[in-house]
Amino acid sequence: MRVFAIGATGFIGSHVISRLLTQGHEIGVLHRGETGASFHGSIQFVRGNRDRLDDFRIQVDRFAPDVIVDMIPYTERQAQDLATIARRVGARVVAISSGDVYRNYDGFRGKATAPPDPVPLAENGPLRESRYPYRGQGLPFEYADDYDKILVERALFDDPDVRATIVRLPAVYGPGDRQHRLRPWLDLMRTGGDSIVLGGRQAGWRWTRGFVENAAAAVALIVTADRCSEQVYNAGDDATFTEYDWVKRIAAVTGWHGEVSVVPDTELPVQGRQSGDWRYHLWMDTTALGTEFGFVPPVAVDDALRRTAAWELAQIST
Repeated sequence: MRVFAIGATGFIGSHVISRLLTQGHEIGVLHRGETGASFHGSIQFVRGNRDRLDDFRIQVDRFAPDVIVDMIPYTERQAQDLATIARRVGARVVAISSGDVYRNYDGFRGKATAPPDPVPLAENGPLRESRYPYRGQGLPFEYADDYDKILVERALFDDPDVRATIVRLPAVYGPGDRQHRLRPWLDLMRTGGDSIVLGGRQAGWRWTRGFVENAAAAVALIVTADRCSEQVYNAGDDATFTEYDWVKRIAAVTGWHGEVSVVPDTELPVQGRQSGDWRYHLWMDTTALGTEFGFVPPVAVDDALRRTAAWELAQIST
């Protein structure tokens, strides 16, 4: 299979490409040259900006991909440009979306438009009624004001001449995670003494997470499974733990022997409170990939946590 990838040299995409190369597929990659990923295998690199896809018409046409996988479609315009190039070469599209499309995401951020939706959130669950979730927040992200994965999904599905599959990723963690999702808990375990205290609601809150290699394996599966066109799939690790159990697992793999305790929210010290409306779970139903394709995340959670924690602690010490 010939796969052309956009933005696939970063945190998640590099693992996707490595897996596809191992499987023997022919790979072309459009990237800006800002990441230093190296691969064992032959890749046709095209250096350029994904916001100017038409500039690379000749290279894409010559590569003649069967599938275009876009790891970084952030805006409606980017999705429309992706659809244009896919129509021209007749390629199927796999686009990476996010669990932030669900309505519970707005609720968790204190922007609720409805009571909490039942979890786990299936692919056909209620989506955000708001648009542009990060607009005007001054985030250090080039596309923050125009980012909206809901509009990305719609732009692809609304085009009758494009065969598109959407993969909604959870909170992805692992070595190389620039958001350092494990670090807050690791910092508390390193410097906070022998106790971590959670409020009752936070302790029971669930957020689907995915180890980077597991997320990449799910994406690679969808890329190579042609029969899943025009579908949405949630991806994530097998289990979605409560926050209490998540912290306990991090403690276990790092050898921290302190106590994780739970108190009523009213008794939680102000300095120990974290932002979020814990009534709104971000727990995604990831069973469809397993049911339809027999997908099993290749890396067990404890191994994933152990490797991620080791990487994070190495970053702290350097």
